[in-house]
Amino acid sequence: MKVIVALACILACCLAQEPHPCRTPPLLTGALTVSTQNEKLWAYANYEYDALGRRLRLTEIANYENKTLHIDLLMLYREAAMYEIDTKTRTCKKMPLKDDFHPWEIPKSAYLVGQAILGSSSGPGQGLLVNTWIGDLPEGRGKFVSTVTEFGCIPISTMYHTDQFGLMVTSLFNNVIGITDPSKLDLPDFCQSAEIKTGSEEEPQSFLTFFH
Repeated sequence: MKVIVALACILACCLAQEPHPCRTPPLLTGALTVSTQNEKLWAYANYEYDALGRRLRLTEIANYENKTLHIDLLMLYREAAMYEIDTKTRTCKKMPLKDDFHPWEIPKSAYLVGQAILGSSSGPGQGLLVNTWIGDLPEGRGKFVSTVTEFGCIPISTMYHTDQFGLMVTSLFNNVIGITDPSKLDLPDFCQSAEIKTGSEEEPQSFLTFFH
């Protein structure tokens, strides 16, 4: 029996030393920060992420070009629509959403940079084992560097380059598996009648182009 236990421990250690690409849990709640190389944009947001329904809610405080913005966005990818919600005035602006939904994951094509411990390995509970990966952005738009937890594939940070902002870093924290308040992913009643206005001013949007 002792031999079996020893072999199981050795196998577990070997597996831990060989990280594999992974997918983040499909339902996640937490907070994130976004910062950019050119210092035009900095944002703090609470988020609700639903990969099953392809929905994302961002309630944030952003600083864009030295202006403070309070933004509440609901992105419904199946509907190809993004809603800017104002709960105080009970108004809603509907915009076309151009981005395809991409689950939070480390794709199979990514390759491992390395494994590290955030914090300290000096004592139990003092550190977090994470893996850092490099991969290609969708549609050949460049590369990304992502760090996720070894156990659970919970996102920690992602870094990539955009033409508008240069290097862009997203850091996630206070992550909870599941949606703590499912109503936040439902379209409010006062948004049901919102329609996309026709005209050049209503070009397809994404989270980044929202700050143009």
